[in-house]
Amino acid sequence: MSDLHWDNPKCDRHLLARDLNYAAENGLDVFINGDLFCAMQGRYDGRRMKSDIRPEHATNTYLDDLVDTAVEWFKPYVDNIRLVGYGNHETSILKNCETDILGRFVHGLNANGGAVTLGGYGGWITWSFFQPGSGNGCRFRAKYHHGSGGGGVVTRGVIQNQRAMAMIHGMDLFWSGHVHESYCLQLPVETLNDNANVVLKNVLHVRTPTYKEEYGDGTKGWHIMRGAPVKPLGCYVLDLLLRSKKVHASAYPLIL
Repeated sequence: MSDLHWDNPKCDRHLLARDLNYAAENGLDVFINGDLFCAMQGRYDGRRMKSDIRPEHATNTYLDDLVDTAVEWFKPYVDNIRLVGYGNHETSILKNCETDILGRFVHGLNANGGAVTLGGYGGWITWSFFQPGSGNGCRFRAKYHHGSGGGGVVTRGVIQNQRAMAMIHGMDLFWSGHVHESYCLQLPVETLNDNANVVLKNVLHVRTPTYKEEYGDGTKGWHIMRGAPVKPLGCYVLDLLLRSKKVHASAYPLIL
């Protein structure tokens, strides 16, 4: 999942809790690719609006209270959350306020029994597989990057996936968020294996949506004024299946 914007009143916390509970009940790992926080209501931020702050955060210690309340809210899921990466909202706080709210959040989860990795704005996640009795092993490599640019009403950000294919080699999955869109696609490539045989390989691309519903009834707000469309909500499930030295990967939106 990405782009939770957990502290924003427009965050669908009911949906978020449902998805996290599903992960907890089914023993699934949770990875969060940036913008867990919205964090736009400090005095330094020109986008702040009184209507966009929750009552528990309308304090003189705004950023501290964001971290403390988030740790308490996410504490039931510490056994499932594996990685939390930075988005543009957290890096903006780091730049303008000289405090690392995401690092403090991860520290708080780990102080409550978690084993959460603090990721970057981009990075790699690697799964290693071994098939007992056969001696077969392989890896699945995912490149994650929170995202950049504005997405676009027509392209929905897909052009960024082509750019990633040109810049990044060796990945089996490219995962991004940021533009609050939802799609999964495969871009095949030709490569050579260790035996110099031609291999046709599918690179899976996943764009995870958001949990912040900004459109409302379409009558007012910054989202409406800039002509932005209704955005999808939710997260994706990544399914990895090992079969004879090869990982078969699929991704699909979690619909319950």
